[in-house]
Amino acid sequence: MFPPEFLQRLHRMLGASEFAAFLAAAERPQCSGLRVNTLKTDTPPDLSGFCTEPIPWAAGSSFCRPEARPGLSPWHDAGLYYLQEPSAMAPAGLLDVRPGMRVLDLCAAPGGKSGQLAALLRGSGLLVSNEIHPKRAAVLAGNLERLGAADALVLNEHPQRLAERFPGGFDRVLVDAPCSGEGMFRKEAAAAADWSPELVAMCARRQQEILSSAAELLRPGGRMVYSTCTFSPEENEGVISAFLKAHRDFRVAEVSAPWFAPGRPDWVDDPAPGLERTFRLWPQHLRGEGHFAAVLERDGAAPAAPWSGPPAAAMPAELRDFCDTVGAALPPGRLLAFGRSLWMAPAELPALDGLRVLRPGLELGEVRKGRFVPAHAWAMWLKTAGSVADFPADSGEIAAYLAGETVPGPQVGWTLLTVDGLSLGWVKGSGGVLKNHRPKGLRRMVKREKL
Repeated sequence: MFPPEFLQRLHRMLGASEFAAFLAAAERPQCSGLRVNTLKTDTPPDLSGFCTEPIPWAAGSSFCRPEARPGLSPWHDAGLYYLQEPSAMAPAGLLDVRPGMRVLDLCAAPGGKSGQLAALLRGSGLLVSNEIHPKRAAVLAGNLERLGAADALVLNEHPQRLAERFPGGFDRVLVDAPCSGEGMFRKEAAAAADWSPELVAMCARRQQEILSSAAELLRPGGRMVYSTCTFSPEENEGVISAFLKAHRDFRVAEVSAPWFAPGRPDWVDDPAPGLERTFRLWPQHLRGEGHFAAVLERDGAAPAAPWSGPPAAAMPAELRDFCDTVGAALPPGRLLAFGRSLWMAPAELPALDGLRVLRPGLELGEVRKGRFVPAHAWAMWLKTAGSVADFPADSGEIAAYLAGETVPGPQVGWTLLTVDGLSLGWVKGSGGVLKNHRPKGLRRMVKREKL
């Protein structure tokens, strides 16, 4: 499971007693966490069949029962919750995000932390979720769509390009940096197979570059969190120490997080002040695979740098008629024509020309042959509509819908299909049948009773 040279390094770092505790923790079953998505509902159904006790460092989250499989539930398809390794839920909470802020998740895929940040914004403000790898960026966009996040942009850019484009533009920046993945060894065999001291050193160099770009993006007085899922001092305290020496206007914030162990300045040559205020999440001390986090604040006090976004598009009559006929609400923001579709972009949207944009906000749909055809993303954001077809999670109707099949129902025209009151997608009713409009890429085989 663990590379021998990694174990030797860890033994030297921890000492015999702590190292033994680490190995004992590695024998425990892996655990996962479930975070309720408050963008969907503040009153979720009973999840006790999936969950045990709350995760103390992540509001609205619980540890999952070992035997539970919540990812197979239609509630997961509806975006009711996000499943995530428990210690990975810590960095977003340390960022202190509040509604109305501009927030950047710089290395955001697959989207668990971005989903937490979007929920903290509560539909007010701007979330820019960036991922440099195109395939991972597509996964990120899909997860934010499932969670019903309206005020989130998804970009596929290099961090330095964003720093040049939006200097001082954000109130909060999260840097969950790509790392050697020592906390992922039990979950991903490839992480253990690829590990080497050379990889650790390479990751540390890359992390310093990313963190320097992130610093340019943060306004004076703003907060930044740097995190990894690795244990190596080179990638953790070492990166923060080098950063602080190069950026004298930053300091490690004093934040109370009693669940976590302090950072280890003694593992770094010539450490910068404040490293003891960083956090280590050790698997021998909490239920999780491990993490590191540093809360950094920039000196000064200034609002985020102003920017001007693209002009709003005029609302076509077809969209207005659809809203009136179907009773579908629109999120606040700025109407934007992007590609063939209409989108509702956040009011704080910056100019996006020249950037690789996967998602400029909430996709509403497109006009086809004089009629408006709604997008799946809009359905996932909606709480209700004028016409709704609701079914229980364990019903044959929901199983049929998830498989891409028609569903019986008396509704006529565009209808929001919901599962236990949670939006799941569009159907279109005629003659006692609800035609399925779930995107083909999301359909799955589901065992069910014949309707």
